[in-house]
Amino acid sequence: MDTMKTVAQQMFWKKLFCRKKPNDAVEVHLSNIETAAQMDNIQHLSSPFSNVESVRASGHHMEAVIERAHHGGGWLLSGIICINILILGCALVSGSAFNSVAITAVHRQIFLIILLLLTMLWMLFYTVDTSRRDQAVLFKDSHARPVWLAAGLLLFGILSLLMDIFKIATYVGYLHCDSAVKVAFPVVQAVFLFVQTYFLWVHAKDCVQLHTNFTRCGLTLTLSTNLVVWMAAVTEESIHQTEIPELNVNVSHKMYRASYSEKKCQCSHSACDTFKEAFYYLYPFNIEYSLFASAMAYIMWKNVGRLVEDPKHHSVKLSPKDVCLGPAMGILLVVGGLVTFILYEVDILKEDENNRNKALLIHFITNIVIVSLMCLSTVIGCIVYRLDHREHVSEKNPSRSLDVGLLVGASMGQFIISYFTIVAVVATGARGYLNTLNLSWAVLTVLQLGLQNYFIIEGLNREPFHVMQEAALHTNAHAFQEHTEMSAVVECNKSSYSLTSSLDKPSWKRRVLKEVCAFLLFANIILWIMPAFGARPQFDHPIEIKFYKFTMWAAIVNIGLPFGIFYRMHSVASLFEVYLMS
Repeated sequence: MDTMKTVAQQMFWKKLFCRKKPNDAVEVHLSNIETAAQMDNIQHLSSPFSNVESVRASGHHMEAVIERAHHGGGWLLSGIICINILILGCALVSGSAFNSVAITAVHRQIFLIILLLLTMLWMLFYTVDTSRRDQAVLFKDSHARPVWLAAGLLLFGILSLLMDIFKIATYVGYLHCDSAVKVAFPVVQAVFLFVQTYFLWVHAKDCVQLHTNFTRCGLTLTLSTNLVVWMAAVTEESIHQTEIPELNVNVSHKMYRASYSEKKCQCSHSACDTFKEAFYYLYPFNIEYSLFASAMAYIMWKNVGRLVEDPKHHSVKLSPKDVCLGPAMGILLVVGGLVTFILYEVDILKEDENNRNKALLIHFITNIVIVSLMCLSTVIGCIVYRLDHREHVSEKNPSRSLDVGLLVGASMGQFIISYFTIVAVVATGARGYLNTLNLSWAVLTVLQLGLQNYFIIEGLNREPFHVMQEAALHTNAHAFQEHTEMSAVVECNKSSYSLTSSLDKPSWKRRVLKEVCAFLLFANIILWIMPAFGARPQFDHPIEIKFYKFTMWAAIVNIGLPFGIFYRMHSVASLFEVYLMS
């Protein structure tokens, strides 16, 4: 009994004070209540055979108690700061989009420059302060910065930097007749990209224990800054992509593609139009970068003051030879989708109505085929889940909770557009082949979103296969840790088991799940590419505009579509993680 107490106490205190020096002051203190709760849980260890389960339950309980102790006024203050910045930013972004006289793009950019500078100052302070203090970061969250998220942040950051370079080259040509702020903003944003990418790459896993209230406020400043930059980019890109159709509709404001009036301000060099078109094509990557950075800042905010156990690293290897049908079908789908997307972009700009209808026909059929195949493959994956007996993960994981929340929340944008389309087409009678195809696409999209959400969430919440295979061996090793002879036997068996299992081929359930994940991953990529780079059948097909009028329908699409685009990219990342866990 005394031995079990000693083992449980060492598990907690060793991590907390292993790096403490004699003359250092640590701000992580346990109150008498927390210590009593710890001792009370340890006393429930009745036998060596229930050791592992009791210690695990005790650890989760103590973590919850200690986390509540850290939830001080900093949480409330940081939340208030975030809400105020977001609302003010939303008001300025909306005002500059719909009122170019009282609030211009220059006013919005000045506000963004101030936010970017303040955020960079805080990041530099955090980096310098934590590097000088040994006790600032005692714990790391191994789930906070997965490989796909870090790689995506770096890739989108590089492309966003290229966008800023094109912006600088474009706006320099208008310096003689326009504000210098339009050049200063991409310069400041380019520096911000460097600083933030480095900051998140190095510190994304930190569970800070010092200056917790100030750190929370700084992280919510980072979060709100990225979200305001995201709102500004989405608004500017949506206005650029939205054209008023030649219909008899009442329009309260002018939405146009050009940023400058050619009569008022002429560019001083001939490459302005080229650079302008180029940086608009890079907007989707800048939008995704802001969302990736926002997600990582939110996880850091959740981890402030959090005490975590030492992570158990499992080597997960990609085995492309285990899957072939899913990637092959997915690549064919991407290639076919790109071909039809190019044809759509070429034909939809023509004045001939027959060519425009042909482009819409090809686009609708392509999307219906893609979504139908996704529904079929997702149903197969869900059936495999019903036959699978893996346990659900019980460990608290802020990153996993955020993934699920973003997945469900972002899908609401596509749900909104699809349901509004269904209502419009059904109410008008759904006459004509284009209306029928549009209705079919909307219905299938709703079905596909629901099935895919279930498939991804269920996969994220299941224990990985390699963890389930090692669970029994770890339990035996802990149960007989006092007997050296048995420990040697267990280690020997464990090594031979790992060698044998690594040579065995995966079961048919694992293969099917990997095939489904790979196919859905590529399918979501093409469904991200088409709307992200300019496909707007919602405005090219007039049925919804006639039913809802242009102003209302433009608001619905320009609000819902960015979330739908982000949903596809986030689904790619989540499916990649489900693939690794399978």
